[in-house]
Amino acid sequence: MKLLNNLDIRKLKSGLSKTRNKLFRSITEIVTGKALIEEKTLLQLEEILISADVGYQLVEHIMDNFRTKLKSEKDRSEINVIKTLKEELTSVFDPGSTEKEISDNINVTPYVILIVGVNGAGKTTTIGKLAYNFKQNGSKVIVGAADTFRAAAGEQLDIWAERAGAEIIQKKSGADPSSVAFETVQKALNEKYDVALIDTAGRLHSKTNLMNELNKIKRAINKVLPGAPHDTYLILDASVGQNAVIQAKEFAKVTDISGLIITKLDGTAKGGTIFQIYNDQQIPIKYIGVGEKINDLQIFDPEAFIDAIFDNNI
Repeated sequence: MKLLNNLDIRKLKSGLSKTRNKLFRSITEIVTGKALIEEKTLLQLEEILISADVGYQLVEHIMDNFRTKLKSEKDRSEINVIKTLKEELTSVFDPGSTEKEISDNINVTPYVILIVGVNGAGKTTTIGKLAYNFKQNGSKVIVGAADTFRAAAGEQLDIWAERAGAEIIQKKSGADPSSVAFETVQKALNEKYDVALIDTAGRLHSKTNLMNELNKIKRAINKVLPGAPHDTYLILDASVGQNAVIQAKEFAKVTDISGLIITKLDGTAKGGTIFQIYNDQQIPIKYIGVGEKINDLQIFDPEAFIDAIFDNNI
């Protein structure tokens, strides 16, 4: 099974306008018309990348390589300088991070994906958008509302599942989350669903509670379908910048994360957070959110992402 390749360049550029304004315009302003790129200019470039939340240590690494390339580069034109910088930013991502396959278990049915993340990261809306994405790819989709701590979470997920045209399994607030996960996968197996998306609570009191809860849900799923869940996606809000990096670290300590989904890129100038998160955790970024509409969750392509940041023609 493949992720739906719904990359829309125009929508991507539009969604990244705030980050582009911060990076592209600032960078072009300091390199335009300069026949010689001096150390002062390079330090300004560093400051711009750091201000976009690319991360201090990563920026140092990028700029060290950038300096080395510039020394042996005869063409110091604005176009070539920016091209060289884009190449260095692209090199942050491992080629494997651009794979469109969900995982090695591509022929498993139902394909079970566990969704984790803190409240406010856009978890509920992202699940709805994921369900829609898979539906558009011709898959039969079911959603399990295993965030039973908040009644509002189930209500919101119900609305998004209906928009996506997906079935949903939910119980009353306070019900055992693992029982919801169990019933969802059981129904998915019995009624031949292609994809099962399982929501989880985002209210984290401690690492121990989180680990115990997720392990219990995983055991319940595995009882129904050995080997499931096949993927665990962590939802991160790009607008919180460094906090998203911290969240990725904390979740990675208590559960195996196979993919990341970065949301709310349209509402922030901190799109550089993506580079820092990937460099820090080396977890593939599967999707990015560039708008509020149900079709605004796009597959992540590093080259297209970086092109959208630097290309000012929409």
